[in-house]
Amino acid sequence: MTIQPSQNLISGKLSNGNIFQIFSREFAKHAYTMYLFTKSDLRTTLIPITCFAMAAAPELQPGNVLHSICWIWIHLLQFDVSNQTLSPEEDKENKSYRPLPAGRMTIRNALIFRWALVPICLLYSLCYSVETFYASIALCALTFIYDEMGMHSSHWIVRNVVNASGFASFEVGATLVATRDRTSLDDVAILAICCSAGIFATTIHTQDFKDVIGDAAVGRRTLPITQPNFARLTVPVVLTLWSIGLGYTWDLGWYTALAFVTLACVTSARFFFLRTIPQDKNSFYYWYNIWLSAAHALPGYYRYYNT
Repeated sequence: MTIQPSQNLISGKLSNGNIFQIFSREFAKHAYTMYLFTKSDLRTTLIPITCFAMAAAPELQPGNVLHSICWIWIHLLQFDVSNQTLSPEEDKENKSYRPLPAGRMTIRNALIFRWALVPICLLYSLCYSVETFYASIALCALTFIYDEMGMHSSHWIVRNVVNASGFASFEVGATLVATRDRTSLDDVAILAICCSAGIFATTIHTQDFKDVIGDAAVGRRTLPITQPNFARLTVPVVLTLWSIGLGYTWDLGWYTALAFVTLACVTSARFFFLRTIPQDKNSFYYWYNIWLSAAHALPGYYRYYNT
């Protein structure tokens, strides 16, 4: 019996090329899906915390900045996949481009991916140091508390505290990865993390103004829903007080302090007077996050001018 050579074997180069093209397309598809999970938080989490880590790191190593960004992003992905599996119907109203409402991933596969990311984050962190591993444990635990234990739908005070604790865990891990010695932080870094946690605890509700429609649809009790006028009033008060306090804490010069307080006043005025959903989105995504990134950069200003 004569064995005919397979057409695929004869055209091996073409088959290998096809396999590479298929692999490339699938990789690009899944990479884009992961990007969409984190898209809305790149400006609100990745950029501000990267600025923070670069400013707060005791001995910043430029080569470690990319490592820090990757550490933040993989943990952000872990949080976002967890959060977005809770109520995909909410995202149909607020963020229809996300993978679940867009149909790029099923809820079953998203849940598998969510829990697979936990050991990935922990092992990835352990590659840097035990201390970074502890920050990752805290962040994964707070994600579970916030999402699966329902703290995202609890009273706004509890929600703000858990949110602030999560951001503090982000900052500890990112700052450890960015510095030369990944096993400890100095007093300036610790003070910066404490200040940042306080900022998040008292201003994190600024992100909820733009989401009131979706939040109300799923029964979430955010401050802009339960006390809308009070919520608007707190923004100028809290941002101004924080700006003055941070100027004193980080020993800003008069002109720098004035510019920082002016930025806070402009941001506050937008939240107080411009109240449509598109306006709230611009106020939060751009103005608030510019102010927050500036606040996170202040420890670096202090290190440069006072050490």
